[in-house]
Amino acid sequence: GQRDEEEEHRSLESFTFYLSEPLSKERVEAFSDGVYAIVATLLILDICEDNVPDPREVEGKFHGSLLEALSEYGPNYLAYFGSFVTIGLLWFVHHSLFLYVTKATRLMGVLNILSLAFIGGLPLAYQLTSEFAEKSHNEIEAIQVSCVITFFASIFQFAIWTTALFSERETLHPFARYGGKEHAFMFAKLALYPCVSLGAFFLTCLLSEFSTAIFHLMQIVIPFAFLALRIFVRISLTVIKSVMSLSRQKVVLLEEEEACLSPTETLS
Repeated sequence: GQRDEEEEHRSLESFTFYLSEPLSKERVEAFSDGVYAIVATLLILDICEDNVPDPREVEGKFHGSLLEALSEYGPNYLAYFGSFVTIGLLWFVHHSLFLYVTKATRLMGVLNILSLAFIGGLPLAYQLTSEFAEKSHNEIEAIQVSCVITFFASIFQFAIWTTALFSERETLHPFARYGGKEHAFMFAKLALYPCVSLGAFFLTCLLSEFSTAIFHLMQIVIPFAFLALRIFVRISLTVIKSVMSLSRQKVVLLEEEEACLSPTETLS
């Protein structure tokens, strides 16, 4: 009887609810890649189902010109590519994040699931923004919903990295730790989408007449911002290091001058 009680006690101890307990990093990555793949597939199915001209319409309305028929669906294709690029860049950020995460925890797994929940809403954002050509009355609301979905999908990724920083010696590669080689770039990369989507949301509230232009500008600017981000971070770090080295050289020169002075000159 005592052995049964001891074994039951040990089994209960193994099922704890501590959020800092380790979680399989490989399974987190596999599950995330599956969700990203399914969301991208749903976007492709939506664009193929509802935004391909009928052959009879091409012959009668556009006189057999397929390019003219496809140009009518231009805003729908623009919304599709914008949503697909958003999914691709969020997957790229997720991949970069878990490239530096050496050990996942339960809290990081929960935050990752919350991020994937909003990423699953990106097809909804596409369906809303693909109606821009129809000048619907809920155009501003559609843009704001898309900005909110993108914001929460990316802010939870930022939260994963912030959680990893609290126990960085156990969970992060030395390059991504505070003061590491890639720390500043990871911070800028993970903060880009939350800042831009939040800024676009407030701009559409203030400048409702230009809401569509603001939203499309956000989708166009972010991919180029990712390319320019590393260059900007590298230049900033180089400037900071040069300024720090100059200040250290001045301190060393002052110490050498004080060492050369006599005690009476030093007191004066």
